Amino acid sequence: MLPKALLELISAISALPGVGARTAERYAYFIYQNDTGAGEKIAEAIKSVKINVKICPKTFAFIDREEKVSRLYDDPGRDKKTIVIVADPFDVIAIEKTSSYKGTYHVLGGLISPIDGITPDSLNIASLKKRVKEDNVKELIIATNASVEGETTAHYISRLFSAEKLKVTRLAQGLPIGLDIGYADQITLSKALEGRRTI
Repeated sequence: MLPKALLELISAISALPGVGARTAERYAYFIYQNDTGAGEKIAEAIKSVKINVKICPKTFAFIDREEKVSRLYDDPGRDKKTIVIVADPFDVIAIEKTSSYKGTYHVLGGLISPIDGITPDSLNIASLKKRVKEDNVKELIIATNASVEGETTAHYISRLFSAEKLKVTRLAQGLPIGLDIGYADQITLSKALEGRRTI
């Protein structure tokens, strides 16, 4: 039988998405036996991220604790009249890596999924409506995954703004079905941005 502390570490690691019991055991063993301080570095990084990372009240993207709003919103070089709508903060990072987009972002905090109890009210949609008015937005680019939930969310947002005088587009379907935006390569994302269409 393993010591209690090691069992607790394995249990904590296996709670991470995509980490099975055997992988969690290997990670725990590595942390225990490694003399380079890897375990301490991981523990400090986890503690630091909980203290020093927060969510931007305007875009809902990740920001440093001392920042008031995201630099991707506050930067005068960014076009506030164009907003890319994404499901989570890591999607912002993926699109930024393409270096082909100079507008701002709005993170929904998930996708509409009635089966999981995620309704439009539980997403950052009310704040999006407010931003559209405040920033006199001209185009919304919906960059949700090509999944049932992503398509449902895109359709909902499109209908929500159908009476407004703004363009609502969707990333071109150069993104493979079922692929999370965060895992797409920069060329695919660049082409998807270039080939976006009205919905």
